[in-house]
Amino acid sequence: MLKSTEIANNFKALQNWMAAEIIGQPELIKRLLVALLADGHLLVEGAPGVAKTRAINALSQGISGDFHRIQFTPDLLPSDVTGSDIYHPEDGSFSFSKGPIFHNLVLADEINRAPAKVQSALLEAMAERQVSVGSKTYGLPEVFMVMATQNPLEQEGTYPLPEAQLDRFLMKVNVDYPDIEAEREILKLARNEASGKDIPAPQALSDEQLLQARAEVLAVHMAPAIEEYIVQLTMATRKPSLYSAQLAGFIEVGVSPRASIALDRCSRALAWLDGRDYVTPEDVQSVLYDVYRHRLILTFEAEANGVSADDVIALLVEQVAVG
Repeated sequence: MLKSTEIANNFKALQNWMAAEIIGQPELIKRLLVALLADGHLLVEGAPGVAKTRAINALSQGISGDFHRIQFTPDLLPSDVTGSDIYHPEDGSFSFSKGPIFHNLVLADEINRAPAKVQSALLEAMAERQVSVGSKTYGLPEVFMVMATQNPLEQEGTYPLPEAQLDRFLMKVNVDYPDIEAEREILKLARNEASGKDIPAPQALSDEQLLQARAEVLAVHMAPAIEEYIVQLTMATRKPSLYSAQLAGFIEVGVSPRASIALDRCSRALAWLDGRDYVTPEDVQSVLYDVYRHRLILTFEAEANGVSADDVIALLVEQVAVG
């Protein structure tokens, strides 16, 4: 078995390589690795062309598992995701043909373009880690992660995910355009790739290494005061009137227990990636926005005043004391 430091170094090498491949999106790269370590799924929202697909594709090259992209469209069927039973007329038997959901890394591109039935098939597989077809149930790979993308610019002909289904995602990450320096570096990278000067990927992480890293993440120390901080943040979304009238006026429905679990796991994963064996309040606050923004349901008053979920989370950070 590899030593802890060797696995951590392998993850750092993967992170550095991805940063060279996906320029101007360091937070997306880190959140992908956090989701992989925390054994969760990622919802990414951003305009076209900001390297969402490229990022998950790069991650797939850094691990030993396989990768599949599903383009979600209005005519997609649940069986196109999960697979289906195939009838063999020569002997009257059926055999199950696995769908793309049975890969280790799955990109659900533009998930909100498919109708609710298809979205539900994907999200059920994400939550239960299994697929049921007919009377049989088929388990998904032990290393399994879905990254779903949404385009915020085009809402016509889309099917927004219900709040209960959004809760299945560990984090929701908003991706913006790169800055001017990153844009210059992107042009250089594109020229190098066109001329065949690709940056070689590091040695792929095995399933054994990844599972050992996950075990180490769970062992990262979290002080009782930090754990209580996570609980208080969650409770503040459910009983905001105990903190301030302003907060109460903005939150219609608070976050579920899944949010507390996600905040705990993501904070530990972030600390581990940063080379620490303990969680700090800054770790919690760093992932708080990504964990809460898709779970909070805001009031009409908040929406009418242009208050976003991130604005409300910023208020939470101000008003909930650490420790």
